[in-house]
Amino acid sequence: MPLRIAFDMDGVLADMESALVEQADALSGGAARRPAERPNEPAADEAASAGAPDVVEPVAERLRMTPRQQRRLWERVESIENFWQTLNEIEPGTVATLYALSVERRWEIIFLTKRPATAGATAQIQTQRWLEARGFLLPSVYVVQGSRGQIAAALALDFVVDDRPENCLDVAVDSKAKPILVWRDDETRRPDAVRRLGIGVVGSVARCLDILAQVEVSDASPGMMTRVLRLLGLKEQAEA
Repeated sequence: MPLRIAFDMDGVLADMESALVEQADALSGGAARRPAERPNEPAADEAASAGAPDVVEPVAERLRMTPRQQRRLWERVESIENFWQTLNEIEPGTVATLYALSVERRWEIIFLTKRPATAGATAQIQTQRWLEARGFLLPSVYVVQGSRGQIAAALALDFVVDDRPENCLDVAVDSKAKPILVWRDDETRRPDAVRRLGIGVVGSVARCLDILAQVEVSDASPGMMTRVLRLLGLKEQAEA
């Protein structure tokens, strides 16, 4: 049977963070790139402005945005026609490479995302168009909520590639799939539990594809998974 692999979208393939920072800049006149101390706002005002989806969280944390600022940012984003189609590819050419490998190796690829709705087409259709524009034909896109581990188990996935440690932890705990964390940040900021639970870590999607390309399902040799674990930096588990 071919490998069944799921790829997260934002932070793995699509550069959502830069697009959100650009929109935050437009709202603040450029002050978004110079985060100041959190201003004191009335509690009722904060509560009234809550409600921005969690896709805003990485940018909100980096820019130290208040709940009101987060809500204003998302209101601006959701009004943009087909916003999800405007994002750049983090590693240009990677989507096309993934498609070529999937055809060559007969991989079954699905794309997982929590993208909320914006003006224009549905988040699913926008995502499909984005992938097709970058060389992946007929992509299977699932807009999902809840545990990635339960999704991986239900779909009998072999690997799940994600940029959020909490999603990888879900996969490690709740399924038989192998999570691969794409971590482009400082290694010192990576949660300790990542290694402890046997989550593979790569610095880029290109490196991830290099490793997955070495996995052959038809290769039933005992050393196959050991080789993969070592390539993912899990030498200790490979030797256990």
